[in-house]
Amino acid sequence: MNINQRLAEELKIELWQVEAAVKLIDEGNTIPFISRYRKEVTGSLNDEVLRKLSERLTYLRNLEDKKKQVLASIEEQGKLTDELREKIQAAETLVVVEDLYRPYRPKRRTRATIAKEKGLEPLANTILLQMTKKTLEEEASAYIDPEKEVNTWQEALQGAGDILAETISDDANYRIRIRSLTQKEGKIVTEAKDEKAASVYEMYYQYEEPVAKMAGYRVLAINRGEKEKILSVKLIAPEEQIVRYMEKQLIIRPDGDAARVMEEVILDSYRRLIGPAIEREIRAGLTETAENGAIQVFGKNLEQLLMQPPIAGCVVLGWDPAFRTGCKLAVVDETGKVLDTTVIYPTAPQNRVEESKEIVKKLIRKYGISLISVGNGTASRESEQIIVELLKEIPEKVQYVIVNEAGASVYSASKLATEEFPQFDVGQRSAASIARRLQDPLAELVKIDPKSIGVGQYQHDMNQKNLSEALQGVVETCVNKVGVDLNTASAPLLAYISGINKTIAKNIVAYREENGAFSTRRELLKVAKLGPKAYEQCAGFMRIQGGKNPLDATSVHPESYKAAEALLKQLGHDPKEIAAGGIRNIRKEIADTAKLAKELSIGDPTLLDIVSELEKPARDPREEMPKPILCTDVLEMKDLKPGMILKGTVRNVIDFGAFVDIGVHQDGLVHVSQMTDRYIKHPLEAVSVGDIVEVKVLAVDVAKKRISLTMKIRETK
Repeated sequence: MNINQRLAEELKIELWQVEAAVKLIDEGNTIPFISRYRKEVTGSLNDEVLRKLSERLTYLRNLEDKKKQVLASIEEQGKLTDELREKIQAAETLVVVEDLYRPYRPKRRTRATIAKEKGLEPLANTILLQMTKKTLEEEASAYIDPEKEVNTWQEALQGAGDILAETISDDANYRIRIRSLTQKEGKIVTEAKDEKAASVYEMYYQYEEPVAKMAGYRVLAINRGEKEKILSVKLIAPEEQIVRYMEKQLIIRPDGDAARVMEEVILDSYRRLIGPAIEREIRAGLTETAENGAIQVFGKNLEQLLMQPPIAGCVVLGWDPAFRTGCKLAVVDETGKVLDTTVIYPTAPQNRVEESKEIVKKLIRKYGISLISVGNGTASRESEQIIVELLKEIPEKVQYVIVNEAGASVYSASKLATEEFPQFDVGQRSAASIARRLQDPLAELVKIDPKSIGVGQYQHDMNQKNLSEALQGVVETCVNKVGVDLNTASAPLLAYISGINKTIAKNIVAYREENGAFSTRRELLKVAKLGPKAYEQCAGFMRIQGGKNPLDATSVHPESYKAAEALLKQLGHDPKEIAAGGIRNIRKEIADTAKLAKELSIGDPTLLDIVSELEKPARDPREEMPKPILCTDVLEMKDLKPGMILKGTVRNVIDFGAFVDIGVHQDGLVHVSQMTDRYIKHPLEAVSVGDIVEVKVLAVDVAKKRISLTMKIRETK
């Protein structure tokens, strides 16, 4: 298999682009670096395509390695034919390779191997050929041997049948055909183990669906129900059709004595060996596809959450709500420094509302707080009502935001949080994190395991290695897209920069603490374990504000400084203009981009990237994202009426819809059918996490805490 050619066809890109990308990956370049600084080489392939290419490259290389192992094993046994070699080399999946290898794989002791030890293989061949003129009783009687524990002709026949059943089961052609039939015609059937038991799986208590139409989220839900021992799950295959197909292939003389035995053997082979194995394979395949789909959705949601715009220049009060243990507060200044912490008890059982209000009012006056960041966990609703009352009682203009606090408790109990806030307890750390994730969501959320951020579904049921790798890739992409301030970035944030691992990230922070702020990017080379390759990969994503070289504050890579300086000189600009906010409309000063790029010995994409940076140095892509909704009042669920039109924030996107925060503590669901007038396969085609959307209330069920919403407002007016 020509792997590069295959990748080009799958990804619908040119072969030369694949070859270039593979070469760069093999040389140890990271995806963000290739995407940003090797556009000429790859034809401007983006992060998404490069990650898919990298994943498929790994799979196809593993497939080729597996083929080599299998071929070597069969050849060693002296059983490798030219036809078999061709089939193995042509196989496109690991499943097919395993099918072809099955007859030659070293086996544990089975009914068939025991029968072979008893010398019953010739009898099995006789039955298979169906050419004997004797009766099967006569044929089988010749194999009676008490010493070999074959006491009757029926036992001999049974043993021969076991050999045939395994031989049929090992045939790759049969397996491939049966797998295909089962995938096309099979059904997943689920039943409740206890129909009277109430659970979230009630829709699956008597449920069936064709395998070919199973949606990913239903596969994962059924799997979880089965794991929790609430559901029993079966794959019902088209047995009659499969058995007919096998009989057609194997029964030569339907009227012969051997045909009846072959019918029994075929049924045994299918029910005992082939069917269960195919069921396991298909269910594993459904699960894998469902997991990959869920991981993709999780990744998209995570990206949107990480890329939410920071709210800069505000003193923020972080409010971690709770009942019994009290609400933890943390005041954080514009730079993220914690100024003060305290605990108040406005909620049950203490209900010290007035006292709590006074404490908060004093904090607002003392520190000039303009924004309150409230976690959306336990007692959030009660806290919100108290905050609204309080805001009406003070002259200061203060607003509040409900933030997703998922992962805050995980972070607050982590080793990292202990190192960052050694003097604080977990509640204070959590409040500080809730405040900071409003000021700079990306910088704060990178401290938390992506799986704990709470924008996915069934994450605990998935292949954790695949999930972690995918989410780490998303975080890496986001951090490098935004870039970091080399002199303020934390070690967890630095660790996601291209070419930087956790050790080097800690070494950067240690160097900074020991030697003071970095004045140039080149200084990075003095950091322990940060060599030339790591410098090449990371330098462009590190920013230095107010350094010796103004270009260090941009995403222009040091390898392009000579070209950037030559460009400035040619157009009559001083590099100091960059530090003053950039050179507006410099693009219009370039008459011929291609000609200028050639003169500067760089490619067109690099020139255009340099120009963009000179116009707006270190532009933050998050600025283009919707800002969070700031509130001053509150709604309760009982206040909601069908027909009300509200603005809300998309909190989570799943396969069948999106959950939208409309300010009533309980998120409402917009079903995929209620998102747009046009047909969409997936909600992500219409919305993303963090989007501000206008919705209309369709129905409210207070008892079940369910709110149904629609985005098709014009249609429903």
